[in-house]
Amino acid sequence: MTLWSRAWTGPRVVAAAVATTLSVAAPAVLAAAGVRLWWLLGSGVVVAAVGGVFAPAFADSYRRARERSENSGLALARDSVLRKVREITNPAELGVHPSRHADPQGAAAGPADAPGGSDRVPPYVPRDIHDRLVELLAAGGFLLLVGESTAGKTRAAYEAIRAALADHTLIAPGGRSVLPDAIERAAQLPRCVLWLDNAERFLGSDGLTLTNVARLIGGEGHHRVVLATIRSAEMARYTDSAHPDAADAAEARQVLEQATQLRLRRPLTSAERERAQTRAWDQRIADALDHADEYGLAEYLAAGPELLNDWENAWEAGHPRAAALIAAAVDCRRAGLTRPLPRTLLESLHEGYLARQGGEGLGPEPLEEAWAWATRPRRATTALIRPSTIPDGEPRAVEVFDYLVDATQQDMTPDSRVPEQTLAGALTVGDATEAGQIGTIAYGYGLYELATQAFERAREMNIADLGLEHPETLTDRSNRVVMLGELGRFEEAEAEARAVLELRTRTLGPEHPDSLHSRAILAGALYGRGDYAQAEAEARATLETLPRVLGPDDVRVLTTRSLLAATLREQGRFEESQATYTDVLQARTRVQGAGHPDTLGSRYGLGATLQFLGRYQEAEAELRVALEGLARALGPEHLRTTVARNLLASALGGLGRLQEAQTEMRAALGAQTRLMGPEHPSVLHSRNNLAVLLRRLERYEEAEAEARTALEGRTRILGPDHPETASSREILASLLRHQGRHDEADHVG
Repeated sequence: MTLWSRAWTGPRVVAAAVATTLSVAAPAVLAAAGVRLWWLLGSGVVVAAVGGVFAPAFADSYRRARERSENSGLALARDSVLRKVREITNPAELGVHPSRHADPQGAAAGPADAPGGSDRVPPYVPRDIHDRLVELLAAGGFLLLVGESTAGKTRAAYEAIRAALADHTLIAPGGRSVLPDAIERAAQLPRCVLWLDNAERFLGSDGLTLTNVARLIGGEGHHRVVLATIRSAEMARYTDSAHPDAADAAEARQVLEQATQLRLRRPLTSAERERAQTRAWDQRIADALDHADEYGLAEYLAAGPELLNDWENAWEAGHPRAAALIAAAVDCRRAGLTRPLPRTLLESLHEGYLARQGGEGLGPEPLEEAWAWATRPRRATTALIRPSTIPDGEPRAVEVFDYLVDATQQDMTPDSRVPEQTLAGALTVGDATEAGQIGTIAYGYGLYELATQAFERAREMNIADLGLEHPETLTDRSNRVVMLGELGRFEEAEAEARAVLELRTRTLGPEHPDSLHSRAILAGALYGRGDYAQAEAEARATLETLPRVLGPDDVRVLTTRSLLAATLREQGRFEESQATYTDVLQARTRVQGAGHPDTLGSRYGLGATLQFLGRYQEAEAELRVALEGLARALGPEHLRTTVARNLLASALGGLGRLQEAQTEMRAALGAQTRLMGPEHPSVLHSRNNLAVLLRRLERYEEAEAEARTALEGRTRILGPDHPETASSREILASLLRHQGRHDEADHVG
C-alpha cells in the first residue's frame, strides 16, 4: 500500500509576531496545509520500469510462499479450478451467481440447443461487448471486465472463453495464497487462461504484479490470457485520483491499468433487451424483462434487490443478530479483507453492530439461529452469507454476497464508515496487503494509532517474506515515517526517511518517482522537526524534477508544492506562500474537484497564510468553505475538520469576534484531545492558541494554565529548542509580564 500524509503539525507560531501582538496565535495546521500525502510514498513498485531489477526478489518471494505449504501442488489442485475450458459446463463453478430453479414447463418450451441454459443458470443473453471480448480473447493478453456486482461480468467472461478458447486450460486460483503456484503452472502451458474473478482478491506484493503479468503474456510461441473481473467501486478506489481512497496501492493500480478494459453496465441496452426477448421462453428471463426498467438482468436473476431488502428488514423482523453478522461481514470486506471471513471474527464483531441498533431491546435471536437464517439460500439463488469450507470440510469461514457490499459503498457518508473495532478485528487476520489496506483506511479516518499498528504489521510481514530492502518493504517503511510524523515523533521520522531515501536512490536512481517521493517525505519530516529552511531545500529539490517526470498537475506534485508553501509561511515569506497556495488550490480544484478533502486542505492552508497577511475577512471566507466541506466529506470530528475549525477560530480572533473564536477553538480542542490524546503536538498547539485568545479576553488565570500546559508538553515532546517550544515560552513570558510578574517572566524566557 502507498500512503503519504498531510501529517506534520504546523504551521508554526512565529514567536516575534506573537510576542509583539499577542493576537490569536498562529493556527494549528497540518503540514502542507492539511493535504493528504498518502500517495507520496512511492507511487508503487514499477518493476518493469526498472529493467527487472527486483524480479529476483519477486521470484524469491514466490519460493518462500511455496515453502510455507508442505505441498503447493496439492494446495493449487485443492483450492482451484484447473481444467480445459470446454470441460467447465457449469458457469456457477467460476463464480456466476445462480438464479432460482428453472420452471419445468418453461424449460420444456425452449429450444433443445438453447445456449447456456440449465436448472440453476438461465440461457445466456449475449451482451453488446460479447463479440469484442471474443475478439480480444483470441488475440491474447490481459483483459479486465469492470462493472457493479451482478452486472453480468462473470457470465459474459465465461461465455466468451467458451466461444473463443474452448481448448485452452483454465486455471482459476481459489485465493491469493495459491496465485504464485497458479502463475507458475500457467507459465508452463502453451495455451492457458488465468481466470481472476473479483480481481481485488489477487492484488498486492504477493499477488498479481507487472512482472508476472509480463511473464505470462509476453514473448512468442504461446497463447495465454489473463482474464479478470472487478467491481466498479474497487476499480475506482485503485485508479481514480479524485477518490478519497485513491492511490493506496499504487502497484495494484499500475497492474490494472495494463489491462484492456471493457465495462459492463447493469441495465440492458435496447439491443440486449431484444436479444433477451428471444430467450423469454425461460420464465426467469421473462420475469427479469418485466422488471428491466428497475433492475439489470443479472441483478434481478441473482435476487440482489430482494436479498438487500431481506437484510435491511431483518433488524426489525426477528433476525437482528443475523443482520448484525451480515453488517460485520460487509464491513470486513470494506475494510480490505478479500479472503473468506472467519466465523469467529464475525461473531466477535457483530455485538457492536447489534448494540448500535438497539441491542437487547431488539430481542436478538440465538447465535446458531442467526447463522442459519443468514446462510440460508433465498429465492433458490444465493444466501446473504455463503459458507466457504476449508479442506477438511469444516464451515469455519464465510463469504458475503458482494451485492450487499456494493449497495453499502454506493452512498458513503462519514456516518457509514467502517467502525474502528471492525478495522482492528480485521487486522488480526489480514495478510500484508490487507494490513496495508486497513492502515490506509484507518489513516483516512484519522485513527493514527490503529493505522500505525496496521503499517507495522504489513512491514513485519513483508520483511519476513520479501526482505528488508524490497520495494514493497520500503513502501511500508515510508508509511511508518508518515505515522511517526502523525504521532509527533519527528526525529524518528527524519532518521527513517533518510534511510529509505538512501536505499531508493541507490537502487532506483535519484530521478525515479519513488526516490523523489522519498525526498518529499524527508522534507515533511524536517518541517515537522522545525527545520524549515532545510525542508524548503528538499521540497525545491524534489520539484526540480518531479513535475517533469509526472506532469505539473499530478497530485503528487501539487502536494509537494503545498508543503513548499507551508515552509515559506513558517519562514515569514507570506506573499510567496500565498501565491503558491493559490496556484495549488486552482490546480486541485481543476484536477480533483472543489469538494475533495485535498482541495479543501489547500483552501485552509491559503486561509492560514492570509491571516499572517492580516487579511482576516478573506481568510474567514476561505476557512468557512473549507470547514463546511470537510465536515460533509469527513465528519465534524475528523482531525482535518478540527484543523479547519481551529483556523476559523484564529480568523475570528483577528476580526475581534473573540467569543465566537473561543467557541470554535474549544470545540476543536475537545475533538483533537479525544482523537489524539492530551500530549499530541497538535493538541498542545491548540492549547497555545487558546492561551493567547484567553489573554485577549482578560481571563489571565485560565490563559496562564493553558500556556503552562502547552509549554511543559512541548518541552517534553518536541524538546526545549524546537520553534514551537520557543513560541510557547514567549507566550507564557508575555502573559506574566502583562500581569507585572517580570521576575517570573524573565525566568521563563
